[in-house]
Amino acid sequence: MDHGGIANLTAEALIDFRFVTANGESLHCAMAGPTDGPLVILLHGFPEFWFGWREYFAPLARRGFRVVAPDQRGYNLSSKPAAVDAYRLAAAAADAFALATAFGRSHFHVVGHDWGAAVAWTMAGLDPRRLTSATMIQAPHPAIWLRALREDPEQRRKGGYVRILALPWLPEISLKLGNFALLERALRSTTRPEAFPPEALDAYRESWRQPGALTGMLNWYRAALAGGPPPPPAPRSLKPPILILWGDQDAYAVPSLAEASAALCANARLRRFPRATHWIIHDAPEVVCDALLDHL
Repeated sequence: MDHGGIANLTAEALIDFRFVTANGESLHCAMAGPTDGPLVILLHGFPEFWFGWREYFAPLARRGFRVVAPDQRGYNLSSKPAAVDAYRLAAAAADAFALATAFGRSHFHVVGHDWGAAVAWTMAGLDPRRLTSATMIQAPHPAIWLRALREDPEQRRKGGYVRILALPWLPEISLKLGNFALLERALRSTTRPEAFPPEALDAYRESWRQPGALTGMLNWYRAALAGGPPPPPAPRSLKPPILILWGDQDAYAVPSLAEASAALCANARLRRFPRATHWIIHDAPEVVCDALLDHL
């Protein structure tokens, strides 16, 4: 990828790039902030890559945090394992833990949006002692989400796209049509259209064109629907300090899933944004960043 082409959109953040081997995978990482600062790992969702966090590097770095945003497995320049099972959330969570270890940190903050938040929820259950804090943005706990996809009529309606994206080979063909028109349309559904100027959309298209990227991205959905939904954690059993940020205009998830997820946490704060969409990190980056910094 031409990092120089992205530099104009991220100039303030002084972002560096590096490939890091973590959990047996090569993860392409964008980094900013003092190397000895507290580590914050930012995990993107579908159909983004590290670039989705471009407006967050500079504010976090100015406050002294070491910010690392990987392309998650299957995305952009990171490894793209062939097997669908390689995209289970436990594997992605192991990537993030191993990434922190590669940066010499036993404890760190994790922030996730969309699938990245599903990874963060998984991390909070797998090894909570390593998480100084966790922030889940616009994604319920995956067990709550998968159960609602089966049992809640409104969530089945809103989540109908999930079963389509999990089909074999057809989604890859459909998403390529019209120079990735469907993916672009999804991003443009933000309430702040200026978040995706032409040069930003060009960067996204370049990431989607990477060999194997579309299949890797879609394999997250295929892995999630393989088998039955896991049982949710017991109420108040997730121990890290957790912040949940939720835009009520999400076209893909019913608002009640936020409360159901918060009930699983021993120490959670839920902040709702009545006018924000699923793309809350782009709808209101300054407000989200302030909430994030307050939590960190």
